[in-house]
Order: sequence, then C-alpha cells, then structure tokens
Amino acid sequence: MKLDTLKHGFDLTSMPADSCADYWHPGVTEALRHQDWAKTDIREQIDLTAWQGFIADLSRDPYVNLRWKRMSWLALNDQGDVEEMGQCPMAQGGAFNDAESMADRLRYYDPLTQAFLARPDVKAFVRAWAKLWSIGAHEPILMQITGVRGEGNVDPLQGQGIHADGCKALSILVLNRENVAGAENHLYADKAGTQPLVDITLNPGDILHLRDDRLFHSVDGIEQLKSEAPFERFIIIINSRFVDDFQNRMLRRYFPEAVLNESYGHSR
Repeated sequence: MKLDTLKHGFDLTSMPADSCADYWHPGVTEALRHQDWAKTDIREQIDLTAWQGFIADLSRDPYVNLRWKRMSWLALNDQGDVEEMGQCPMAQGGAFNDAESMADRLRYYDPLTQAFLARPDVKAFVRAWAKLWSIGAHEPILMQITGVRGEGNVDPLQGQGIHADGCKALSILVLNRENVAGAENHLYADKAGTQPLVDITLNPGDILHLRDDRLFHSVDGIEQLKSEAPFERFIIIINSRFVDDFQNRMLRRYFPEAVLNESYGHSR
C-alpha cells in the first residue's frame, strides 16, 4: 500500500511531543514503537545543500558497479561527543543479505572526509540519531554516504533485492535525487516479500527509520526521467546495534573495547 493511503499508519502531525522532539518530528518514537518504521524529514535541521557538496568526492565502490561510497565508524564518547573509531571493514552475513557482491565478504571503503564529519550539523545529526535509538557511549555507529549515478537504468541495490542490514537500528536519508524515475522503497514483514507493509518514495531531506531486525526492505530500480541528462541518487545510511555475527566479529577484532550487541548463534 502507498504511504499516503496507509490507513493504519501514524499521523506524525498529531502525535504528542517526546524526548527527541527537539530534533525529530514529534511522534517518530511512537511510530517506531508501534509499527517498527517512521518517515519524517530533517530539512530544517541540516544544511542539505552543503551536505550535497560532499557527493562529488566520493570514491568509486570497488565491489558494486555504478556505485560510489565512503563510510566511517563513529561512536559517542563518555561526554556524548561524536568521535571516529577508526577503520573496520563492512561485513554482512549471507543470512541477512545473500547478494553475491555482499554475502559473507569483507568490504573496505575510504572514510568520510574530515570536512564533513567536523560540521556541527553532522555531529548534531549523529547525536540526535543515537538519542532516538538509545545508543550509548562506545557503541559503534556506521555512517555511509553512498549512491548511484549513470545513464539508462540501474538497480541501486545491485542485486540485493529484499534484504536486511543485520542490525537493530537503521535509517536512510536521501541527499539528492536528480533526473530520477523510480527508486521507491518497500518494507516487508518477511524476506520473501509475501507480507508487504508500505511503499515510500523519499525526496531529498526525507529520512526513513526502521527496526531492521524486524523488517526487510528493498528499493525499485532507477532510470532517467530525461534521456539527454544523466541521473544520480545519493543517500546517507546510518545504523548500529548489529545482530549480524559476522559484523560483530570484525568489530570486536578492530575495536576490542567497544560496546557491542553480540548474539552469536543468532538466527532471524
């Protein structure tokens, strides 16, 4: 069903204020609590145009065609400030994502630039996101800028299909959407896609929060609106509290003092 016709979803304009309402639209936490996902926007909280300026220097993704990406592991320190943890590979077990380019592989990417991470609105976003999900000090937070650009049409997930990212807290923020048709997000209660929940198209500044350990997601392919101009769509993905044992093993190896959500033997 479409988001704008969802009869049993939460109207965020009518929800009461909560402890995160100083940053997030009131009712986001209630929507997450009752339906495991929430959509809102943060166009008033960030300088979206400035953030879009960091798309140009993204590195080419060596594992996925037509995709560009940077990523960094972040954490809050004991004073609540955002700090970089250092390098650790991305690792996704096949139980969560069985795409050939993802499953049971270690992937290494260049970090987010210091100029981006030093921005006050970036730090405020990470702190507010951690507060929304009750992420505490020294819990690893993975933040990525990633996306696709090109001509013709492309699957932005490059064969991942319906999948999960292997964590408890996941949010997707669209940075730009240029000359794009498609790219509609879909949420499901099952990996087979027999229990669809909602269809959502995200515009720049929109953010989708979801409990990744309870839902599965996919996104439609992208194609050009105007054939004479290329397209691009870039997003920020931020997630934490991993239930993927493969990722947790890497985090424990690279960050031995980190606070992890370790659950070896976990099966979804």
